[in-house]
Amino acid sequence: MSTPDLFRLGATDMAEGVRTRRFRARDLVAASLERIAALDGGLKSFITVAPDAALAAAEAADRRVEAGAPLGPLHGVPVGVKDLTLTAGLRTTYGSTLYADLIPDTDDLSVARLKAAGAIIVGKTNTPEFGFGAITGNELCGPTANPYDLGKTSGGSSGGSAAAVAAGLVPLAQGTDFGGSVRTPASFCGVVGLRPTPGRIPSPGRALAWDGLATQGFLARDVADAALALAAVSGPDPRDPTSLPVPEWTVPDLDALDPLSLRVAWSTDLGSALIDLGLAERFEAVMRGLEGRFGDFVEATPDCREASAAFGTLRAAHIFHTYGRTLEQDGDRLSPSVAWNIARGKGLTAADYLRAEAQRSALYRRFAAFFRDHDILMTLSASVPPFPNAQGDVTEINGFRLSTIIDYLAITYTVSLIGFPCLSIPCGWTADGLPIGLQLIARPYEEDRLLRCARFLERELGFRHRWPPP
Repeated sequence: MSTPDLFRLGATDMAEGVRTRRFRARDLVAASLERIAALDGGLKSFITVAPDAALAAAEAADRRVEAGAPLGPLHGVPVGVKDLTLTAGLRTTYGSTLYADLIPDTDDLSVARLKAAGAIIVGKTNTPEFGFGAITGNELCGPTANPYDLGKTSGGSSGGSAAAVAAGLVPLAQGTDFGGSVRTPASFCGVVGLRPTPGRIPSPGRALAWDGLATQGFLARDVADAALALAAVSGPDPRDPTSLPVPEWTVPDLDALDPLSLRVAWSTDLGSALIDLGLAERFEAVMRGLEGRFGDFVEATPDCREASAAFGTLRAAHIFHTYGRTLEQDGDRLSPSVAWNIARGKGLTAADYLRAEAQRSALYRRFAAFFRDHDILMTLSASVPPFPNAQGDVTEINGFRLSTIIDYLAITYTVSLIGFPCLSIPCGWTADGLPIGLQLIARPYEEDRLLRCARFLERELGFRHRWPPP
């Protein structure tokens, strides 16, 4: 297979090709690096690229194949890692000039597991400073462009990962998701974005060990690759008290689904999120096209009206706890958006925090009751279409002023609050040819059902990635 064709392969096919010696890991990494060199000057999806280390790792991977050694499920596959995630010996900046020269000594657990599965890290994907921002840009790199329109945003904050995957720079990239940071870029860039149940991917380095609001996830061009990545990094870790005390999750038979057995509900706005009118119209047309495809298909939603207040308080408290001292010591070196995000938590009381936790608890129980009658809930993955990078923040929708610059994420952060596994999959296009994402939500720990439903939509109905124009 020629080098120009290799970048079009997914992670599953790449790993299989290396195992069967159709091509070498070095060929895959060289194709990835060639693609990065050709396109990333315009995309700015990578903040750091490590060609020498990646090629050396590829050669070592090829030697394992030649020696007949055991191979992991991602053997020889080039991947990107979001620059909020520690990588030993590879610069990790958090998108901030404060850490422009940081080279960690250790890998995050997810990175260590990716490497153990045979994946080859080609570089660190771009992120807004500390992951806070509607666009993926910072003083070190960016803004990351949308592969379908270079003047538009790839979304925040895993926008570097999403753009890199959409444009074929890598077949797979790691991301993180607090309020929608995997799902929004997946929607904007027309790829699959998976946020699993908190604890499915342990995070032993997390400052607040019991915090489940933020999780790691993956961006991929198809459902099978997202599932393969999740299997590679899942499994318990005693250092993370939220990690699920079960064996490693394994990829199920993704095609083993009778759609007529599924009870599906859908909602344009979860009854509480403000949604762009054009997106709402197109989403509802997609939903009409799904009628008759499932055993039960109804328009319904849990009561989500308290989600905004709860998430706003909890997010502000967590961010101030983590970065309050940074704001105090280096506030003049932070972007205005980051400074605003941190400062929101200053002055919150224990009563404020516990009130938000009570609202979160009530929301969780309403979702649990709702899912007694439904197996999957479908919504949009983003409340707005991709917007110009020059715009910066989302401050209004349909002419209505938003209360804060994070309120446009209500359609995703509501799900973050309750910790149900969710996934974004492409479902259509805006009038000007930009991707639209469908968010699927399942019960906690039911990644199997979530991925099978997504796979059915991908295989049978064409809900899949399409290559951006040259």
